[in-house]
Amino acid sequence: MYDFVELNEHFENAAPSDILRWAWNTFGQELALVSSFQPTGLATLHMLLEFAPDIPVITLDTGLLFPETVALVDQWERDYGLNLIRARPRQTVAEQALAHGEALWERDPDLCCHLRKTMPLDQALKPYAAWMTGLRRDQSERRRSVPIVSLDAKYGIVKLSPLATWTEEMVWTYLLAHELPYNPLHEQNYFSIGCSPCTRATAPGEDKRAGRWSGQAKTECGIHVSQPIIGAS
Repeated sequence: MYDFVELNEHFENAAPSDILRWAWNTFGQELALVSSFQPTGLATLHMLLEFAPDIPVITLDTGLLFPETVALVDQWERDYGLNLIRARPRQTVAEQALAHGEALWERDPDLCCHLRKTMPLDQALKPYAAWMTGLRRDQSERRRSVPIVSLDAKYGIVKLSPLATWTEEMVWTYLLAHELPYNPLHEQNYFSIGCSPCTRATAPGEDKRAGRWSGQAKTECGIHVSQPIIGAS
């Protein structure tokens, strides 16, 4: 169906906007952007809205988000007229506590992420042939080799990371140049923002993802841990 090796070679030095246009022209309404409304996702979304104003935007509403994150999502939905899909877990936080005990994220963060992120995203992606993420190669050592386009082994659909080759500085230059709203927690040393119980501000000199699942061996929520397939398909 797609030669992902060839596509990655073609897109390696391409502008993200060109990659996004290819994706929209190729998949149309079978393409979704999945965003937690962090900087890279915001830049991606802003680029997309120029030519795909009704693109489906999936965000994971875990029930444990910071109030600042919820307010930002609401602001973008209102101001930009987003076609927003809030993917929610089957259980509320209270129902999860009854089934698995209080503060599951402290005892079994992998299970908590599975219930509140991975499973809802799995359901939300079923109507789509491709999804886009805000992964960048400079975010962590694990993400250093993120392909721009691949077949997602977890969900069985095409996965794109259009800003994979961008740096954090490039993303922030874009956001500030376009005066885009962003999460105010970023100004309080929250560099990577997830659920409130599992996210803290980072200290000077720490890795920028050190504030996620602090004190745990966990480094990823689970939605990006499958091995991408980049051979011809």
